[in-house]
Amino acid sequence: MLKIQPAGSTAKVTFALPLDEVSCNVSVLGDFNGWDASAHPLKKRSNGTRSVSVELPAGEHRFKYFTESGEWFCDPAVGDVELNEFNTENSVLRV
Repeated sequence: MLKIQPAGSTAKVTFALPLDEVSCNVSVLGDFNGWDASAHPLKKRSNGTRSVSVELPAGEHRFKYFTESGEWFCDPAVGDVELNEFNTENSVLRV
């Protein structure tokens, strides 16, 4: 699930996943962080989710989640996906 709070030419985007869907450590990777698994790890929250907030410029951004067990997956709440150069899907976020 995503929460987007516009702020002029940028937006605060909160990436969140229910704890019962992802029990291990997970990070959000995308074109906004150089696909770096250490840049934006999701942290456990008391509301039953893992989440992280990222300030993003307006425009389109491609991203995926990556677990410590090596699994990649798109955000189930984002309907827009596209194939990347590895012939796998990336979620597409429009801010």
